[in-house]
Amino acid sequence: MDSRHTNGEGQPTGRSALQALGRAIRGWPVLRQLDGDPLGLGRAVRSDRTAALEARTATADTTAHSICPYCAVGCGQLVSVKDGEVTQIEGDPASPISRGRLCPKGSASRQLVTSPLRLDRVRYRRPFAREWEDLPLDTAMGMIADRVIATRAATWEDEVDTPDGRHRVNRTLGIGSLGGATLDNEENYLIKKLFTAVGLVSVENQARI
Repeated sequence: MDSRHTNGEGQPTGRSALQALGRAIRGWPVLRQLDGDPLGLGRAVRSDRTAALEARTATADTTAHSICPYCAVGCGQLVSVKDGEVTQIEGDPASPISRGRLCPKGSASRQLVTSPLRLDRVRYRRPFAREWEDLPLDTAMGMIADRVIATRAATWEDEVDTPDGRHRVNRTLGIGSLGGATLDNEENYLIKKLFTAVGLVSVENQARI
């Protein structure tokens, strides 16, 4: 504190105390509302801290137009990128579908890309094992294909008996597919076509649960 406004013991004088009180009163949000912000929705509720905040989009190098991957609505997104890293994902006001709006999942989709909890490798726990191990993608895909083929052969049904007689079904009930909502529409389309061709009946998507 300025020595001109303190006594010999470093305590504020009456003048400095009044000045401090004046600053506190002027900073009172209720008084700021009377200065052109009666509803307290603008500058009346701003503090020095909030005034110093900067949006993640302000420092972005580029902004890419994209589509939310979660469901089939197709909401538009703006993806802000800085130094090759995604810094923010928000709604695209130019989208005729969503007009800048996103649901809670779409609003949090940056975490889908940048979360430290996101797995980027195949994790496998063998039967009766207690530990997880990492597998190469080619190895995991081969294991899945072998098991699909073996299960399909073991559970395949050409025909079934019904009250109306015997009918051809060409199906397997030993395999099911539960898709994830983070798959895009094209991936879900291909999965449905593949599993239908293989003979699966139990095909569903987590987004509908």
